[in-house]
Amino acid sequence: MSTYRSPYPVPGVIWASLPVPAFLIDIKGKIIETNPAAEQFLNASDKSLKGQPAFDRLLIDAPMDEAFARARANQSALFINDVDVTTGEKPPVQCNIQIAPMNDNPDIIMLLISPREIADRLGRATAVKTAARSAIGMAEMLAHEIKNPLAGISGAAQLISMSLGPEDRELADLIVEETRRIVKLLEQVEQFGNLRPPERRAVNIHDALDRARKSAMVGFAAKMAIVEDYDPSLPATFADPDQLMQVFLNLIKNASEAAGPEGGTIRLRSFYDLSLRLRRKDGTGNPLPLQVEIIDDGPGIKPEIAGAIFEPFVSGRENGTGLGLALVSKIISDHGGWIAVDSVPGRTVFRVSLPVAPRNMALHEMEGN
Repeated sequence: MSTYRSPYPVPGVIWASLPVPAFLIDIKGKIIETNPAAEQFLNASDKSLKGQPAFDRLLIDAPMDEAFARARANQSALFINDVDVTTGEKPPVQCNIQIAPMNDNPDIIMLLISPREIADRLGRATAVKTAARSAIGMAEMLAHEIKNPLAGISGAAQLISMSLGPEDRELADLIVEETRRIVKLLEQVEQFGNLRPPERRAVNIHDALDRARKSAMVGFAAKMAIVEDYDPSLPATFADPDQLMQVFLNLIKNASEAAGPEGGTIRLRSFYDLSLRLRRKDGTGNPLPLQVEIIDDGPGIKPEIAGAIFEPFVSGRENGTGLGLALVSKIISDHGGWIAVDSVPGRTVFRVSLPVAPRNMALHEMEGN
């Protein structure tokens, strides 16, 4: 994978991070630079592509010479949609194309090629998120109304069971059990929709982890071996202690359920990493150096749902609600943090990245303790 070091005005991190093939092309139509996505698209290295005629390697079913000339003359971007693009070695792919002259050197053209497959996938993902939000909103409105009659059904079933024989009592008990399960689901929906804003203060990450671990060990994680691998030098984070504990508890529960009835091992790891910064809407960066990983040795996340695992109602378990990880993601987002997952069979890592508490607040909290 190449690293962009050209004198032309494209920041290296942005250039390397572009998810679509991108090229810089000079006045003679030769390739100056390619980003990693372009290297993959052409199945060739940036070094081997430099200096080559662009349209010897890219066969585009559109008048590209004319488009380049117009972009240079007008000093404005051009868009060409739904054209076939091929490298000559693969079948044509329908793409959208963007052509834009560079501000500091109008003879240099940036060419972006966006395969329609990527655009369609992003569109589907947006549609899924919108539908999930609508479903959550509807579920919130119905949850309270549904819980009331369910309580009556459960109470009536319990009363009836007192005067029944063993076989019929089993059916009444089933009614009670299923109504309780539905109520629990509705409570999860209400919790997801009615999560209060975090009351943030300086919090010791390891205290929150320890609370979650102890709670899990006397309940759903009783058969799991939990290993602690902490960096004791970590400073305090800026968080709501109860919500942070809920995040870790949900992630430990997720790891326990993935392991199945035979149990497994969960590793709780904390460390410091300055490389991650979350960009705010105003363009400034928010450092997230405090890292917590919850690692399990279960079967991993199914590839078909891995990209949507934090969306509501997406679950890898047959009877899962798909709300636990969605709640985790919502809490972390409300804290200005970041959560990611990396999963292969035998090793799944959920990584939570959090900010450091303001220095004066951390000192105040420690003095108060």
